[in-house]
Formats: sequence, structure tokens, C-alpha cells
Amino acid sequence: MACKLAIALVGDTGPFLTVGAVPRLGHLDVRDRTFHESRLARQTAGVLLNGFNHVAIITKNTERFVDFYRRMFDAEVDGQVDEMPGGTLTFVRVGNGIEINLFEIEGNSEADRQVPMFGRGRIDHIGLHAANLEAFDTARSRLMEEGATDGFVTDFGPILSLFFTDPDGLEGEVCVPNPDAKPGVKNPPGTPATRYQS
Repeated sequence: MACKLAIALVGDTGPFLTVGAVPRLGHLDVRDRTFHESRLARQTAGVLLNGFNHVAIITKNTERFVDFYRRMFDAEVDGQVDEMPGGTLTFVRVGNGIEINLFEIEGNSEADRQVPMFGRGRIDHIGLHAANLEAFDTARSRLMEEGATDGFVTDFGPILSLFFTDPDGLEGEVCVPNPDAKPGVKNPPGTPATRYQS
């Protein structure tokens, strides 16, 4: 079964970005979800952009990275540039027109730096949007089998959220609209999703 994920900002037919609500107690959700929901609901025609084209990530091991994202999310490699000074650039498709530009640079140790949330620089983590609940469940199962997540799903009200860590230590999040959401209800980080409790 395919598990399709994508990243973008707004789009009626396209995917959209989920910028990372945090699923553990003790962390802050710095996003105003009311604003976020109203933005997505309006699908404003005046916005000049319809999403993200790519996110650039540094890895220590391209083959390992691609293997993980392929097995977990059915990502595909769309090409590679080997003539780059000191390294390679690999284009990893994670959704319709959405990709990770994956850089492996000789001597670059940035992929080794893993620090607590909100101490990672200007971009903290990536949020992937599952195509539907079935795809979310497939990704969750694969990530749990891989040992990349403990499987905890946060119920933020309008979305369900699952955090994972990839082989380079990069933290990622898979989100999906919550089919059990109640209008106007927002839950704090660490709120367990009832449908995923045993």
C-alpha cells in the first residue's frame, strides 16, 4: 500500500505544510491554530504562492537517507547531481511536485548536530502531511517497525500528529486532519489521540 506524503503551504488540490505542533508535554505549540485553520479553509486567491517546491537537507549518508524515506513514505529519487564541488545533490520526491534536495557534502558535520527542539536554528523540523488517515496509519506502522517513533499520536484537535527521527537524527512529523475533531476544540501538546490508545 502506498503511503503518500507531501509538503506545501496552501492548495485546494495540492498538499499543504504542517509546520510542527509538538506532541510532548513540556514543549510549547507556538502556532496559532485558529489562524492556521482559517488560512487553510479560505484558500485565499490573493496568495502568490501555492506551496513549497523543496526543502534542502544535509545528510551524512545519501543512500541511508533515501532508503529510509523510500521504505517509510514511498519517496522516490528524481535525479542526482554528482558534479557538485565537494559532494552530491539528490532530488527526493516526497509528494506531488514536492521534494527534499538532499546534500551530502564531504567534511560537513551539520548532520551530526542534534539539539533540543527550538535550539536547532531557523528551521526546527519538517512536517509531512499524510494524504489521508490510511496513509498516516501506514506511515505510523512502518516508523514503529523501524524504531523511528514510539507511535505516540497527539490529538491537537484539528490534526493528529506523529513525531519520528530519521537515520541522521533529523526530527520529522507526520500530520493528518483529525476525523474525530470537534469544531473549535484545540488540545495542548501531549494530548493522546483516543483512536490510538490501547
